[in-house]
Amino acid sequence: MECVDASLAPVSGEVFQDAGLIAFFLPMHTATRLAVPLIERARRVNPSARVCCFGLYAALNREHLRTLGVEACFGAEFETALVEFAEGRVVAETAHLARQRFLVPDRSALPPLRLYPQLVTGSGSSVAGYTEASRGCKHLCRHCPVVPVYRGAFRVVSADVVLADIHQQVEAGARHITFGDPDFLNGPAHARRIVERLHHEFPEVTYDATIKIEHLLKHRSILPVLRGTGCLFVTSAVESLDDAVLAKLDKGHTRADFFAAAELMRESGLALAPTFIPFTPWTTAASYRELLASLHELELVEHTAPLQLALRLLIPAHSLLLELSYVAACIDRFDPPALLYRWNHPDPSMDWLSASAMQTVQDAQREQVPRREIFERLWTLAHGKAMGDDPRPARATIPYLEEPWYC
Repeated sequence: MECVDASLAPVSGEVFQDAGLIAFFLPMHTATRLAVPLIERARRVNPSARVCCFGLYAALNREHLRTLGVEACFGAEFETALVEFAEGRVVAETAHLARQRFLVPDRSALPPLRLYPQLVTGSGSSVAGYTEASRGCKHLCRHCPVVPVYRGAFRVVSADVVLADIHQQVEAGARHITFGDPDFLNGPAHARRIVERLHHEFPEVTYDATIKIEHLLKHRSILPVLRGTGCLFVTSAVESLDDAVLAKLDKGHTRADFFAAAELMRESGLALAPTFIPFTPWTTAASYRELLASLHELELVEHTAPLQLALRLLIPAHSLLLELSYVAACIDRFDPPALLYRWNHPDPSMDWLSASAMQTVQDAQREQVPRREIFERLWTLAHGKAMGDDPRPARATIPYLEEPWYC
């Protein structure tokens, strides 16, 4: 068996030449975009090979992947079905949500951890690893790609498996662990056991996790535990500060909740790294300016990855957003190469602002401009004038991973 990570290096056609089975792991939208030309090449180089895809986006994009010559797509809890397919058994392509006995991942064939995105802190960078303490999610946020596949199902990975996976990554050089759970506090007791054991066994290893705003408020008693066990920052998908938009996305929190959570995190000594979808069919110029002003007021400018202030709502196949009549009305078409539905804002100036914001961030990042300066450029773009002097000293940028968190 040969394992290749296409995100790190070009993939030659020789990899596919003698394979009897070629399987593509598609956990995210970007991974799927990378995989499409590789699938096409695999079919050309080795037309007799069996080709399958597995992972969250394999389920979402099953129809399009089949047109490329993919024989089977396994989403959600894919491991058992994938093994059966590899053994030549007939396997249904429906979503597999049956509970499984998880095994410790075999990472021996992957590239060294040092080649992956690193943790950046004020004192430098360190090697980061990745694991999951759970999969799926109990919540039904309309824009989330997890929802059409899991439909509210939530699966726990046993603490022994999680810790064994962390152990092998620490041995491989990891000094920080990213928990990739859609929401780390879907199972708060399970999460607490994991981080307490992690800190006991590897007190020098830090970590980060993704947690919903409503869970930060509901499970506030666990925040000191996170702080005391080495959590450097918490990513939370805030998405919008407009209550009407949050209701459409079915996020489960309000603007006031976000402000309360930001204060709670500061009191707990935990860094909050908010993520957003600033450009939706409902965004206005005023609401975008309000978003920037609120981040400045809350002193979260350095906490927010600049890309999060330029993202446009992504509507993949089978998104629950398609159930909203307003969304259906603004959709242009499904774009197979991009694997998303194109949409237009009813106000063309907002499409211009969206594109300009993305270009501003991309240009600034190429110049390696600090987060605050990028924020000021976006402020100028949105307001038509510069921010002016800020008497408050800038806060230090919180620790972050080199690759920004998004789909």
